[in-house]
Amino acid sequence: MELYVEPHLVHKSDSLPPLVKRQPTQQIKIHNKFCHSIYDQVACYFTRKRRSISAARTLWPLPVPYSLYLSLDMNAQGVILKAFEQFRLKTCIDFRPQQFWFEQHIALKWGIGCWSEVGRQPSLAQDLSIGPNCDTVATVEHELMHALGFWHEQSRYDRDNYVSINWENIKAGEENNFEVGTNDTNSTMSTPYDYLSIMHYPKDAFTNGNGSTIITKLPEFQDVIGQRLDMSHYDIEELNRMYECNESISFLDHFSFDEGMREMSSAGWQRVSRADGGPHSDHTYLGTDSQGTGFFMHFSTKRGSVGDSARLQTRRMTPRRSCKIQCLEFFYYHSGSWSDQLNIWIREFDGVDDTEGTRRFMGQIKGIFAFNPTTQCHFNFCSPADYWKLHHVPLDATKTFQVEFEARKGAGSSSGGFSVDDINLSETECPHQTWQIRNFEEKLNTSPNNSFLLSPKYYSIDGYRYQLMVRLNKDYFGVFVRLVSGINDDWLQWPCPWRQVTFTLLDQNPHIQKRMSQQRSVTTSTALSLREFFGNPRIWGSPEDFYFWTSYVNNGRGYGLFMPAAKLTSREFLKGGDIFFLITMQDISSLVHEDTLPCPSIAVKTWHEDAPTTTSSSTVTTSAKPHNFPTPGWPKMTPPDRPTTINFKLVILVISLFVGFMSVMCKACSSRQVQEVQVPV
Repeated sequence: MELYVEPHLVHKSDSLPPLVKRQPTQQIKIHNKFCHSIYDQVACYFTRKRRSISAARTLWPLPVPYSLYLSLDMNAQGVILKAFEQFRLKTCIDFRPQQFWFEQHIALKWGIGCWSEVGRQPSLAQDLSIGPNCDTVATVEHELMHALGFWHEQSRYDRDNYVSINWENIKAGEENNFEVGTNDTNSTMSTPYDYLSIMHYPKDAFTNGNGSTIITKLPEFQDVIGQRLDMSHYDIEELNRMYECNESISFLDHFSFDEGMREMSSAGWQRVSRADGGPHSDHTYLGTDSQGTGFFMHFSTKRGSVGDSARLQTRRMTPRRSCKIQCLEFFYYHSGSWSDQLNIWIREFDGVDDTEGTRRFMGQIKGIFAFNPTTQCHFNFCSPADYWKLHHVPLDATKTFQVEFEARKGAGSSSGGFSVDDINLSETECPHQTWQIRNFEEKLNTSPNNSFLLSPKYYSIDGYRYQLMVRLNKDYFGVFVRLVSGINDDWLQWPCPWRQVTFTLLDQNPHIQKRMSQQRSVTTSTALSLREFFGNPRIWGSPEDFYFWTSYVNNGRGYGLFMPAAKLTSREFLKGGDIFFLITMQDISSLVHEDTLPCPSIAVKTWHEDAPTTTSSSTVTTSAKPHNFPTPGWPKMTPPDRPTTINFKLVILVISLFVGFMSVMCKACSSRQVQEVQVPV
């Protein structure tokens, strides 16, 4: 198996290339590349001619007009739109495409390095460069913060109270990068000095090789400055104060139950700090010194009759964005019977006088009849798990609505029930897949170097099959994505055109607005030179045996140094020893001609008494199987010469085992007892 490492995370020397100057009238010097010591990620720094506060603080109208220039590569364009979504989720700042040719706007384009002017300037098209190795959400956020009016954090007039500058370690000619502002030219917006700011230089910025250039007065922040995960709490607060607004564009609500119910109503659910049969802690404080002191909602199925139910309802919320899609995210713990159900509904209201509303089914969690070699589930009902899981439910409310969690007791014995915690609602698209890796830190420390963890094989919304791979090393880990042969390959377009795979290592902070996750993207291409990565896996891939059949996998493409192991504890990436990857494979081909993407769509769900389960610990509520193909407009491909092969002897063995299992299950059903079947290996 061959892997291609994206250049962002290839280790480079700390030496900087010569200066590259733009037009003299703009007085900007740009350093093309600089290696962050924190994530070994290339970033670019530059100096700007000082402007008065009135010029630097000229604000943009909201929403901020922008345009994506054709010089940008496709991955960068998709990443820019994801950065916009982070601003919408966390701040009151919104962006929209330029509407008229004479409208003043931010012109995002490919240039030499990553750079931007500070604040709104008189030019019609204000350049912002997202050049080579700049296509990460955090880097785009950094440059957009400049365009919105922000200087670097260590340029604050009060910085000498918090950091010291080692002038003797600064590369000759770069001293002006460390100039300090005054209160008149660089206001702090009454926020404290922020070591976590996305606008702060790292400790080795512009070093001449003799040591760090910035020393924090508080030693515990020495390896924190220069983080490039996401905007910090004070970045957000300062931005909202500057633009005199504080309401998020896409955030709807958050519930963690530690301070009561907060406008939620419950019938049958209990607010507890621990439950018989588990969990013994809420998710909010899991693994911390406060473990066991927080609260969550629990519905017990240990006693009662089959069909007993309980309802937990959120407050009413009204969608505000033009795309009428929402995402419900929550953590759940299932310690009951395999047949217990957790059903998700929305109730939409026609007005303030409508007290009943219209109820619609959106998703369900229950035991799954499945064969999954990566878990303990073999031709059996998957037993409940003794750990917290993450779940996403796409919603499509078009008017005022509330979410309802309905828990139902099923047949069979139960030692616990259903628990939910840390609920978040936002007007954003849900991740397409969720991959939970149990005991990740232990695996990282004990696995041989260059060993792999493989995710389940997923289908994209339009039918491409793919898989995530985590390459383990003692001190760091990498993440790659590869295409896998699937049931739709004969009808799909190859090479796979402009699908952006985004994988996010989740910061498990309970509040979605306070998270600082690590996110990276890889975009497929139609270039013939990349066929080994994005061509038809049945033609360009290598065979891989998987129990009873053979599939074909392409070479992987991704990031060799996704994160150093030491940084796993810098945020809440680990909880209970587990990490979560949020994964999306999105069609961004419309960016070839447009500056925005169409509204995402979600699958239509129907309800009956035993609604089909479409979730697992690694998937969301939409089915893992794609729609039927072919799709009009895509050429039919010639059937490949290497069809999927099947071991018929093993298939016959499996069928016989299945028949035997069903006979046992029938006996179990007649006695209303769940029998555990031992399947011989």
